[in-house]
Amino acid sequence: MSYKSEKVIPYKTDESKSVQVEHMFNGIASRYDALNSWLSLGMDMGWRKKALSKLQGYRTHNLLDIATGTGDFAILANNILKPKPKQITGIDISDGMMDVGREKVKKAQLSDIISFEHQDCADMTFGNETFDAAIASFGVRNFADIDKSFQEIVRVLNPGGVFMFLELTTPKYQPIKFFYNIYSNSFIPFITRLLSNDKRAYDYLPESIKVFPQGEEMVSILKKCGFSNVKSWSLTLGVCTIYLAEKAAE
Repeated sequence: MSYKSEKVIPYKTDESKSVQVEHMFNGIASRYDALNSWLSLGMDMGWRKKALSKLQGYRTHNLLDIATGTGDFAILANNILKPKPKQITGIDISDGMMDVGREKVKKAQLSDIISFEHQDCADMTFGNETFDAAIASFGVRNFADIDKSFQEIVRVLNPGGVFMFLELTTPKYQPIKFFYNIYSNSFIPFITRLLSNDKRAYDYLPESIKVFPQGEEMVSILKKCGFSNVKSWSLTLGVCTIYLAEKAAE
């Protein structure tokens, strides 16, 4: 099944969504962290910490960070998960983003714990039942094939493993929906004109959020793709949502 968000692409060219997303993130890699902080009004770190707290009680020794980008979520996971992961593998289709992440990890002296690989989540080369848990922050919206990617995540998780991700979502209720629309249509374009040469890259952001499956629809998709015991938590009045899904234990 295809979803509207899979058809939202950054540049409106004939290239596949994956290729366009890779090009977009390679182009903004050096400015991504600053842009991300501004565009979330500084709330992204709190959202990430809240999301990682949902992994308490799950085994996370061998952790997969999907759409790792510049590695912030992987580094945060190492810093706050108890017990600490023994190995964190970050994957992404953007080498430009991961190059920034590699420098961060090297500076933090975490290169023996956190590694990076160029991999597409829809077609990973890892063996079956490789990871205890998989995480993603603000990356699922960029998947070119959501169903195939989720099925691949099920495949590489150990029995009883967990997939947790957080994603930007559209508030359902007024007045927050009204103010969110102002933010999406006015604030995001203003900030991107100031901080980025690629305006189209962040025009893509609100467009992709508007059509991204969320709430009960996302819960149903995760179940259809093989997950069970799926839960979700809405943050900041619906601006961000955490999803947690388990792979059945044998």
